[in-house]
Amino acid sequence: MSCEARITDHEIVPTGELDDDSLSYTASSTDKAAALLALHAGGGFVVPNAWDPGSARILEQVGFPAIATTSAGIAWSCGVPDGEALDRDAMLEHIGRIVAAVRLPVTADLESGYGDTPDEVGRTVARAVALGAVGGNLEDAGRRGLFGIEEAVDRLTAARAAAPRGTFVLNARTDTYLAGTTGDAFAETVERAVRYVEAGADCVFVPGVVGNDTIRRLAAAVPAPLNVVAGLASTVDAPTLFSLGVRRVSLGGSLARAVFSTLERAGRELLDAGTLGFLDGAISYADMQRHFDS
Repeated sequence: MSCEARITDHEIVPTGELDDDSLSYTASSTDKAAALLALHAGGGFVVPNAWDPGSARILEQVGFPAIATTSAGIAWSCGVPDGEALDRDAMLEHIGRIVAAVRLPVTADLESGYGDTPDEVGRTVARAVALGAVGGNLEDAGRRGLFGIEEAVDRLTAARAAAPRGTFVLNARTDTYLAGTTGDAFAETVERAVRYVEAGADCVFVPGVVGNDTIRRLAAAVPAPLNVVAGLASTVDAPTLFSLGVRRVSLGGSLARAVFSTLERAGRELLDAGTLGFLDGAISYADMQRHFDS
């Protein structure tokens, strides 16, 4: 499923060369992967989530050091809900366009890997690498809830095999706080995080966690840099999250929601009053042209 007609029937040209299911990595991609990984060793960084080439270009020009994609924002821009309503081909097509639009490292939201088996997950990651993505999130939950921990580990192991360390920053996402668990969410999160790091994850993403004390305890217990999403269940600001030990703050679909909210309010004003108050503070046409004329 795609939200628009494909420009060509041919595959998107990869930045890496594919040969018998193996990848060779360009100096540019490995440099970007190293730069993205190095960000996790500092005091903390924010990675905003783009949903199309235009939003990616704007965020690059704002000055962020890296950009993530958002499956939610991409899905909404196509008029469908989040949660693999877009198939793998369609999602990768959008990711490829975002990667091609910017010079920054791009980490891709790959949902749960777009496959029922570890081999399929590995193929998804390999295709993302071929498009130039130098990182990616991989969720441990599907439509029926959390995967068993062994299954989740197998899927991550396949992802790591498809994209060796140093070429791709593998961000293992656990949905223990979003999907729910039968036991203690904190304990299961830490157990999964430990196993995921042993399977090759470079960092661990825990969306849905709230409470400063819980976040601080997680940052101390997880044996890798911790990624928390701001603007979802938690609205704690990035500096506070960094002070709690979080090293990576992402936004998920929050920026896309803000943009679509502005659009909805503008539409309501036009329909109800016919006025143009929504243009107060809007960027000018000339400035928009300058943003993209390079």
